[in-house]
Amino acid sequence: MPALTVPSLGLRAAWLEAHAEWGPGHEDGFGLLPDDDVESPSGFEAWLERLAQESARCTYRWIIEDGRVLGGIALRHASTGSEDRTGHIGYGIRPSARRRGLGTWALGKMVDEAQLLGMDRVLLVCAAGTVASAKTIERQGGVRENVSKAGPSRVWRYWISVRQSAAGY
Repeated sequence: MPALTVPSLGLRAAWLEAHAEWGPGHEDGFGLLPDDDVESPSGFEAWLERLAQESARCTYRWIIEDGRVLGGIALRHASTGSEDRTGHIGYGIRPSARRRGLGTWALGKMVDEAQLLGMDRVLLVCAAGTVASAKTIERQGGVRENVSKAGPSRVWRYWISVRQSAAGY
C-alpha cells in the first residue's frame, strides 16, 4: 500500500534510484532546482533542509511503497504568482510506477491537505496534449479552464474545487 511521507535522509538511496530512472530532465513534485546537488550526501542533505525551510508555504511529500520512492507531490499553499505557470499542486510518478493510479491517489491526498489549509480551490497545469496527466486531474474533479502559454510551451489549466474533490480515490 502506498504512503505519502516527508522527504528524509533515510530514503536517500531509494530516491536516488528513482532519480536515475527518470534520467535527465525535470521531475515534478520534488522541489528540485537545477543547481541542487543531490548526488553528494551533503548536497542531498542541504536540498532536504531547503525543502523543510519552505514548509510554511509548500508541502512536499514523497510517494513510497515497500521502501521505494515511486514519485513526489508538492502543494504550494499561497498565491505567489508562479502558480500561473506551475499550479498549486505538481506531481510526478517514476516511469516504472505509472499506470497504477498512484498519481490520482496522491493528488486526492493533497487536495485533502489543501482543504485542511483552508484553500477553496487549487490550480493544476500540465503540458497541453498530456492525456495521462489530464485524466489524473479530471479524476479528482479538475475542470479545464483554458490553454495558455507557460514559457515556450502551451499548458492546460485545471481547477479543482477543494470542497467537491473526489478525495479518497
